[in-house]
Amino acid sequence: MMKRVWLSLFTVLMLAVVLAGCGKGDVEATFPMRVEVGELEAVDQDGSKVRLSELNKDKIVIADFIFTSCDTVCLPMTANMKKLQDKIKEAGLQEDVQLVSISIDPEIDTPETLNEYSQRHGADDNNWTFLTGYTRDEIESFANVSFKTPAAKVEGSNQFIHATSFFLVSESGTLLNKYEGVSGPPYEEIIKDIQKLK
Repeated sequence: MMKRVWLSLFTVLMLAVVLAGCGKGDVEATFPMRVEVGELEAVDQDGSKVRLSELNKDKIVIADFIFTSCDTVCLPMTANMKKLQDKIKEAGLQEDVQLVSISIDPEIDTPETLNEYSQRHGADDNNWTFLTGYTRDEIESFANVSFKTPAAKVEGSNQFIHATSFFLVSESGTLLNKYEGVSGPPYEEIIKDIQKLK
């Protein structure tokens, strides 16, 4: 009988040790992607210099790529990001999440243009930042390398090829997942994934 009690205690203790060892790295390993996101030096919609790593510090990031003169997917993406921002607030996660919309047309998208765009779409700038202030070459390379996604100007046009996804970046700066951003984003899945990383 005593032997059985000690065995049960030993099992409970070992389980506690194993669970204590399960950190965020183990949680991150359950996601489909593992890409280290590089640094991006930029200017936000208020004209302040920022680094992506500063926005990502102690925060989970949901990012997308947009440009304000886009005549196709950017408007629905931005409307959907606004819905996601509202759902994040409803779930009480606004302190844990930073939304970041990255312009791929820095020549047109000045801070003033992005500020007007963000206000027009009802963005709450407490946890939604719009970025510009780099060269087109820099942002195309950044999108290609850090987000494994294309970003390029369409020849003979003012339009750009770019991702239509929402990207999940952990507090450690690792790209973990991407979701449909234009047509029917999986809001519940995104919220659950954020909660998993908390």
